[in-house]
Amino acid sequence: MHLADLRGRSVAVWGTGREGVAAVTAVAAHGPASLVAVDDRTNFLSLPWEGPIARAAPLVTGDDGLARLVAADVVIRSPGVPQTHPWMVELRKRGIPVTQGTALWMADHAARTVGVTGSKGKSTTSSLTSHLLNAVERPNLFGGNIGVPTLELPEADLYVLELSSYQCSDLTDSPHVAVVTALFPEHLDAHGGEREYYRDKLNLIAHDPATVVVNGTDPRLIAELGDRPVVRAGLPDTTHVDVGPDGTPWFYLVGRPLFPRAVLPLVGRHNESNLCVALAVLDALGVDVVARKDTLAVAVAEFQGLAHRLTEIVDPSGLTFVDDTLATSPYAAMHAIDAYDGRPLTVIVGGADRGLDYGPLRDHLAEREITVIGIPDSGSRIVEALAGLPGVRSEVVEDLTAAVHQARRLTPPDGVVLLSPAAPSYGRYRNFEHRSEAFLEAIAQTANGHPTVVRSASNAV
Repeated sequence: MHLADLRGRSVAVWGTGREGVAAVTAVAAHGPASLVAVDDRTNFLSLPWEGPIARAAPLVTGDDGLARLVAADVVIRSPGVPQTHPWMVELRKRGIPVTQGTALWMADHAARTVGVTGSKGKSTTSSLTSHLLNAVERPNLFGGNIGVPTLELPEADLYVLELSSYQCSDLTDSPHVAVVTALFPEHLDAHGGEREYYRDKLNLIAHDPATVVVNGTDPRLIAELGDRPVVRAGLPDTTHVDVGPDGTPWFYLVGRPLFPRAVLPLVGRHNESNLCVALAVLDALGVDVVARKDTLAVAVAEFQGLAHRLTEIVDPSGLTFVDDTLATSPYAAMHAIDAYDGRPLTVIVGGADRGLDYGPLRDHLAEREITVIGIPDSGSRIVEALAGLPGVRSEVVEDLTAAVHQARRLTPPDGVVLLSPAAPSYGRYRNFEHRSEAFLEAIAQTANGHPTVVRSASNAV
């Protein structure tokens, strides 16, 4: 479905956050027969509905919204509306078409788009891809799941988009290059279960993309793909890491060395995989990666790590505090823990309890020496899941400040205190940024008056 297809039709936009505003603005310009906005709940994401936007689409709230949705020819839902919402069930039962702004946008821009999704790594991989393309004179516009609705993006010759599972779920056109970085259970409450989440996530590649690039070292992702022909970054027949000419790890394209692993300033094996995927995308777009390897090496070295993803806070005590607040699942926390393998480590876990299975985290820590501090709400359940592991010292405290205070007491001066919660922030914090602010405040409050210095993980060694 294209935006132009909405001309003369009855359209309901469900959701009044930024995505809803962008959808109303875009649809109104295409002459619908009628246009209404629906918000079944008012919360901090809702924007004031007044002025031109309210004149273009009158707002209906509360239970009256369902009647307006079922009366529409087409419903455009915001990504925050879950697949499991009772109204979604009713709309499906009645056969009413439901789409999203990203799906409408993609119908007109797919041929110029690199779309990146994944349970882990999509933000870093998409931003790396955009950064490297700019370095080799392939200008592009970076957007998607980063706060700017796709329907507000200006025209460009090439787009690189980070796409969430929510945005992928309603696509009927795949991007020219479709990228998947990792796959593990996440957001199950919004999608309806593990199988439904995988289905919605992999809908990105379901509509004939020219090329599919995936992280070939992710076993769950490879199992889901079966025998589908894809570029499997990380394996010897494409971009991968191997022993280089100097005996240290290097990035390669097939058998040709590119540059040392040490050029990449991001810590962790998962970030090696992210760069392998980004380089494979450039190769798929026709960039001569080998010929441009020196330019790419400089660009990789200059890449700045993203906020709230292994962001390091250097403390005068000698401890390194790490903000990885966006690690909202046990699998994401496992990647973060691996990034600091070999250093004394205290990890702070816990947040909104979605009933996730923390068995995989237990298995991952079975042979490790590590301290785990749990905070509400799910911290006690995570600590309980780790009970009995011989190398795991664990306890539960009342809040994040208490966790930082205890971590200072328990972690050796050259160690790492990692906030990698394995749970979302909502409930006790406005959002993940608020949880990061609280972490920084707790570090400052417990630092005995000495200043701390925040540095991006892109500068970590």
